[in-house]
Amino acid sequence: MYVLAHLSDPHLGPIPEARISELLGKRFFGMMNWIGARRRNFGAATLAPLLTDLLAHAPDHICVTGDLVNVSLPAEFDTGATFLASLGAPDKVSVVPGNHDAYVRSAMHYHLEHWAPFLAGDDTHPHTPVDVEAFPYVRRRGPVAVVGVSTAVPTAVFLASGKMGHAQRARLKALLEQLKAEGLFRVVMIHHPPVGERPFHRDLRDAAKVRAVLAEAGAELVLHGHDHRASLGQIPTGAGPIPVVGVPSASAGPGSERGPGGYCLYRISGAPGAWRCDMERRGYAKDIQSVQSLTRQVLVGEGYSS
Repeated sequence: MYVLAHLSDPHLGPIPEARISELLGKRFFGMMNWIGARRRNFGAATLAPLLTDLLAHAPDHICVTGDLVNVSLPAEFDTGATFLASLGAPDKVSVVPGNHDAYVRSAMHYHLEHWAPFLAGDDTHPHTPVDVEAFPYVRRRGPVAVVGVSTAVPTAVFLASGKMGHAQRARLKALLEQLKAEGLFRVVMIHHPPVGERPFHRDLRDAAKVRAVLAEAGAELVLHGHDHRASLGQIPTGAGPIPVVGVPSASAGPGSERGPGGYCLYRISGAPGAWRCDMERRGYAKDIQSVQSLTRQVLVGEGYSS
């Protein structure tokens, strides 16, 4: 059995000190949002026990689906790198960026530079800089292939939308088909969910095209963040639906309106044509201060119900 853990959107704080020139434009409004709401609702008091619980389960690999930072100040990416290293060695932890990790155009490459060991694919030379052309990347781990894609693009003030783009979609399709031929359980990591309805300022702009790629090429599991909610959707395919799983913000307090902090464990077993994946949601129940098992269900294999 292979065990994956999945967490997202920790929005690590506090926001570091910055020059006035760094807080012009979109960052100013992001800072006001942090001061007004986020710093009260997201914090280490929630995140630390959750991570202790996660690491106690000793997963084989940990998937982090973006939004480690808040307004993409340079120092925030050092905090993000320290956070990723606290989860495990780079070969045991994979990350994809979220919209807050590419908050403004001038910060577009910070996550690529600071988090390179955690988002470099198996075929990336260790001394080669990671760039946007590196997505999607793939990490083969036992029976599992972790595929990381990027939907993080700089947007205007009050926008939190994302886009994968034509070139990355084409590479993703070819990669998923190759991994199927290799007989691997394909797990796609993405920040913006490719299913469900949300306001245009928060959506994945090419969601329909992304769904079409996944439906045609196939995948066994899609993991996302962004909504700060526990969710389960699906993408229909000829071989059966692909489960699409969202998790709450890992730092959200027990009283959070969109759901208290949590993460998922996926226990994967079987073989091509007979895979099984059991999901356990762990985290805080509403207004309960301790991390606990919340739900269990079969996502792939016998016992799955759509």
